[in-house]
Amino acid sequence: MTSKVICIVLGGGQGSRLSPLTATRSKPAVPIAGKYRLVDIPISNCLNSGIHRIYVLTQFNSASLNKHIKNTYHFSSFSEAFVDILAAEQTPSSVAWFQGTADAVRQSLHHLAVHDFEYVLILSGDQLYQMDFEAMIAEHIEKNAEISIATIPVHANDVPGFGILKTDENSMVSAFVEKPKTNFESWASEVSPQMAAEGRVYLASMGIYLFNRKLLYDLLQGNERTDFGKEIIPQSITEHRVLSYQYEGYWTDIGTIPSFFDANLGLTDDIPQFNLFDKHPIYTRARMLPPSKMSGTHVDKVIIADGCIINASHITRSVIGVRTRLGFETVIENCYVMGSDNYQTLEQIQESHLSQTPLMGVGDRCHIKNAIIDKNTYIGDDVQINCGEKLENGDYGPYVVQDGIVIVKKRAVIPNGTVI
Repeated sequence: MTSKVICIVLGGGQGSRLSPLTATRSKPAVPIAGKYRLVDIPISNCLNSGIHRIYVLTQFNSASLNKHIKNTYHFSSFSEAFVDILAAEQTPSSVAWFQGTADAVRQSLHHLAVHDFEYVLILSGDQLYQMDFEAMIAEHIEKNAEISIATIPVHANDVPGFGILKTDENSMVSAFVEKPKTNFESWASEVSPQMAAEGRVYLASMGIYLFNRKLLYDLLQGNERTDFGKEIIPQSITEHRVLSYQYEGYWTDIGTIPSFFDANLGLTDDIPQFNLFDKHPIYTRARMLPPSKMSGTHVDKVIIADGCIINASHITRSVIGVRTRLGFETVIENCYVMGSDNYQTLEQIQESHLSQTPLMGVGDRCHIKNAIIDKNTYIGDDVQINCGEKLENGDYGPYVVQDGIVIVKKRAVIPNGTVI
């Protein structure tokens, strides 16, 4: 069944709402949970579901993503499995960049033509969830659907942020409305007793679509429609059999800095909603790193990745990424420290000591709270971040403040004694 499916992961646009994390990388390449990239989530869901032919579409800052895909997803020479990047390209028939989700798939259809497949699974590259696509494909075939949309029941308070679907008794979509603000009570659909008890009776589109091959080609060729959510899906409901596949697990759209921050810190909960320790693994680049070591550190609700050297006094509800160095007597609270791409050599460390410039990582006697520390940053000794009054939103050069969260930019240098 999954052998007849080919998957397309949409890399997204400029990712401006995740800036400055997307200043030098595309959204799917943003590090998550200390050791993964966002793109690893949809790819792992596919591989765990038996889908082994995957294209990742991207056009902005794709170098980091290309490198990650190349170094991570290797398959047997005797297998048809692949994970390939398709970047926006100029061709004799098209000189424009991707204009939307549907346009991105349209411009990539000629790459799919060489494969044998019956269904196309279209995923977003910036969502956090664990889902069995095999069950969705089985229901799509069983109910003779032409398009299936993964939906999640949401509460009335969440309705204005989603495209909402109305279904009949057979889970077929009968109507669609984009982000209704008022008077949406009549849009409630039939959901499971558990979801109904929680007041989650509105079906929101998750941006996950399954198309029959022929219909997808028919819908995309020879027209100007550029977006699935705003054009293709709403216009297909009255003409084609569109199935709502209900999903009741954890799912979040990593579209903004607050949602990204909350999703990462949520992984430190005693029983996190997104389970990293599930029987279905999340695949990522295999790094040959030493185990992390700590000295004199009190930790509470902390995830620590490989290769870290930690001498901090306290770390609370934080995610510490690969190769992170934390200095003596430092306190880290409610932070995501992404770590580093490499270690400094002994010569570089000695040179920094002589010049009294910060080492890569976080120095001694620092207190950092409610912050995202991007990769390869140099934070000096006695630095305080976000420990005083609420900061005003804005771009302050080496760091950005958004909704009370300080984001220290990639490769930024924060001198000794700085107070933010």
